[in-house]
Amino acid sequence: MQNTFSTIARYTYSSEAEIIKGRLEAEGIKVFLKDNITIDTDPLVSNAIGGIKLNVLAEDEAKAKDILKSISSYALDDNGNTIICSNCGSGNVSLYSTINSFKSFFHFIIGILFGTLPFSARYEYKCEDCNTVVDVKD
Repeated sequence: MQNTFSTIARYTYSSEAEIIKGRLEAEGIKVFLKDNITIDTDPLVSNAIGGIKLNVLAEDEAKAKDILKSISSYALDDNGNTIICSNCGSGNVSLYSTINSFKSFFHFIIGILFGTLPFSARYEYKCEDCNTVVDVKD
């Protein structure tokens, strides 16, 4: 039987992927990380190449996704309540970095030109089910 891999998750940084990899391997699932060395060499290319891909054997995909679902923590408000999507009502809302203003774009360009990490970043909450940007009032 041919061993085919299935991508079950993507991560911006290798430290996140390594933690999840360790958890899945502890459950007896073979895990392969793709693009982790490239991103460790130059973290600024993470978004450009789609992050670090966490791959498992296709036969272990369902079990691995169940494990990921059980340990996945979604965004919480200041009171510890799950942030709910205003469009579909889902609680699968995660925090993402984004370039949505001139200031964040300028800092991104400076980071690219001088090979440094951006010193200013913008974040937004996005529903993983319907891709709606969720407005969270402070």
